[in-house]
Amino acid sequence: MNQASHSSHRSSYAPTMSLAMAQQRAQFMSNIRQFFLKQQVLEVQTPLLSQAGNTDTFLQSVAAQVTYQDKPSTYYLHTSPEFAMKRLLASWQVPIYQICPVFRDNEIGTRHNIEFTMLEWYQPNYSLADMAAEVGELLEMLYGYPVVMNHYRYVDAFMDFVGIHPLTASLAALQAVAEDKGLMGFDFNSEHSSDSEADRRQSWLDLLFSHAVEPHLGHDLPTLIIEYPPATAALAKTALDKEGNEVAKRFELYINGIEIANAYDELADGQALRARFEKDNQLRERHDLPVMPIDEHLIAASDNLIPCSGIAVGIDRLFMVIVGASSLEEVIPFPSRLA
Repeated sequence: MNQASHSSHRSSYAPTMSLAMAQQRAQFMSNIRQFFLKQQVLEVQTPLLSQAGNTDTFLQSVAAQVTYQDKPSTYYLHTSPEFAMKRLLASWQVPIYQICPVFRDNEIGTRHNIEFTMLEWYQPNYSLADMAAEVGELLEMLYGYPVVMNHYRYVDAFMDFVGIHPLTASLAALQAVAEDKGLMGFDFNSEHSSDSEADRRQSWLDLLFSHAVEPHLGHDLPTLIIEYPPATAALAKTALDKEGNEVAKRFELYINGIEIANAYDELADGQALRARFEKDNQLRERHDLPVMPIDEHLIAASDNLIPCSGIAVGIDRLFMVIVGASSLEEVIPFPSRLA
């Protein structure tokens, strides 16, 4: 075999991540496990496959056809280990963490992959402020130097970069601002006319936030966006902000304009959870998405869930920003397009 054909043959199977990056990633993963060992957080492993699926209209599960007790059945690869981990938490009532592959259909890009690695952990009797402090400690350990985090209210970020108040602006105002910012080709008002006004408002808010706010976040300091609209956090408790608006007890971490982590003060109310899941499935029907089986185990466990905060961290993205990579393909060996 000549050299040219040899190199072209090799390139068809070669990983997109270098050996040096793989060695750096292995150390990064080891450091995370050492951090949780010191914090006395138990590492757990839960199934990737579940009979229930995620009902969120913005997260599409990957379905898997399996045979169980000689009968064909549809299971779903989890979009996060949250549901199963909460069942453990309700039973064991100790701090737990997990690092595992998760799957989200139709997500491929420089910052997206259908399969990616998630770190998720839960701390009993932690407030969101406690969880934010622990995230800061983890970042300091991974960066190797002190880290200051900026706390930024969703409302303030929206007003700074979009120019209108997200919780009080009219539907027409949100649409007009989106058009002014060149976000054409979206029409949440007519395409799904059966959606409620609140659902349409949230669709415009999500669009504006992702296109006009997120790219500006976390460039000077890692930034925690706090006090989200309740519709953005199905599994979080709610509270009133200083202006008296209802907000979700949730924060997201942004670094270099990239969403890295999502934390909740967890909802422990099976009845409220069922209502949210059923509403999600009604929305999925309206948007021609498959209705997902509801996790009855999670609903049963929720009533026994002790007060806790939980967080999910995109490991590939966090590693990417820490090492200064510009694409996920530099920090994972085989992206979905080459797997």
